[in-house]
Amino acid sequence: MVEKIMQINGVINGVVWGVPMLILIVGSGIYLSIRMGFFQFAHFGHAMRNTIGKCFGKNAQKTAGSGSVTPLQAVTTALAATVGTGNIVGVTGAIAMGGPGAVFWMEVSALVGMLTKFSEVTLSIRFRERNANGDWVGGPMYYIKNGLGPKFKWLGITFATLGSLAAFGIGNLTQVNSIATSITASINTVIPSSSSHNFTICLCAGIAMALICAMTYLGGIKRIGSVTEKLVPVMAIVYIVSSLVVIFANIGNIGPVFKSIFVGAFNPSAVVGGAVGIGIQTAMTRGVSRGVFSNEAGLGSAPIAHAAADTKGPVQQGLFGIFEVFADTIVICTMTALVILMSGTPIEYGVPAGVQLTNAAFATVFGPGASIVVAIGLCMFAGSTILSWGLYGTRCAEFLFGPKIIKPYQIFFCILVVIGSVMELSLAWDIADTLNALMAIPNLVAVLALSPVVFKLLREYKESTPLKREHSMK
Repeated sequence: MVEKIMQINGVINGVVWGVPMLILIVGSGIYLSIRMGFFQFAHFGHAMRNTIGKCFGKNAQKTAGSGSVTPLQAVTTALAATVGTGNIVGVTGAIAMGGPGAVFWMEVSALVGMLTKFSEVTLSIRFRERNANGDWVGGPMYYIKNGLGPKFKWLGITFATLGSLAAFGIGNLTQVNSIATSITASINTVIPSSSSHNFTICLCAGIAMALICAMTYLGGIKRIGSVTEKLVPVMAIVYIVSSLVVIFANIGNIGPVFKSIFVGAFNPSAVVGGAVGIGIQTAMTRGVSRGVFSNEAGLGSAPIAHAAADTKGPVQQGLFGIFEVFADTIVICTMTALVILMSGTPIEYGVPAGVQLTNAAFATVFGPGASIVVAIGLCMFAGSTILSWGLYGTRCAEFLFGPKIIKPYQIFFCILVVIGSVMELSLAWDIADTLNALMAIPNLVAVLALSPVVFKLLREYKESTPLKREHSMK
């Protein structure tokens, strides 16, 4: 029975993460970029100054109104979900199966994906609404219902159904399993005799994570925002600094590595060897799919978090979508890729690889302590992902069944955290991957259909800010 499910899911997964879907996702980003004059490049500095620049400036917004969070808390909640195991394990797998050239296509998907996420976030603010508890709620299901109209509510229901189910897999079981296995591996490295207690270690890790989730969800959206606001900057700094140590220790390899990335993007066999069987299509699909999987541009998940922001307007919050993709893929995913490629760690191309390869790359500098470095990164990345995806799943379930479902859904979510820590999850990974990709279909249909609204809001924003005057002086 399990084998049959795996076969069926494999067929579906091959379609939803296949070339047509990737063309839809990347093509949407290209279309939006062209229509908005490649805003992410022309005004990148403006986007950074008015997002992360303002969040940490002296006039940064410290509090939010009732039922909302600050813009920084909204973006850290979204980043907590996107910066997950995909930034470590996903990048490693993309390189192993697609060669160094996969990194190039991952970056390309991020560059055009910036305006896809900008559009999603802008629409989530424009069409959000208050729920029965007085909280701001939004996301694809709401901009479908309130933007496209009641006759398209079925499309919103489709997204919410997929999102509520995907949260159990991609945002729960798979993440906590990564936490448990990484902690177990680290303890086994330090205390080899502990291997006989691996099940107990994994179970304790799951129980601890479930308790953290329960205490966070009890406080509602404000507590989730408060936790991610503190956790995300710390985890990003720890991982980036650790990565830079490895990169600078092997700085002499930077030229050949960048050459392998660019050459491998268009002629993979010249880098990995023709016998491996990695062609340009494989490099492209592996890179693009991992990029989208990591930064979630086009999947519709992050707008759910951004909808709760106490912001001045849709475009002001939409700018955070540009920053979010930049931080997730251009910065953190690139760090992982450079660590693996510059460390000189042997890579068996064409063979799936995971955290072991990342451990080996960090070990070239940190030695036996590498597993601890990676474990800390994975625990923070995956733990924050669980917190945020619990919110996403709750909002999707609430859209379907109303406020009465919130607590039961969160209780079940926390129970699965414990179960996931001790499960064999190869099938769960595959199904979660499929559900995650399927979310993109109703979301992108809505984003493209409502894109004139985004274009209009951006024009109005340009006319009301110094941005237009700066542009006209050039």
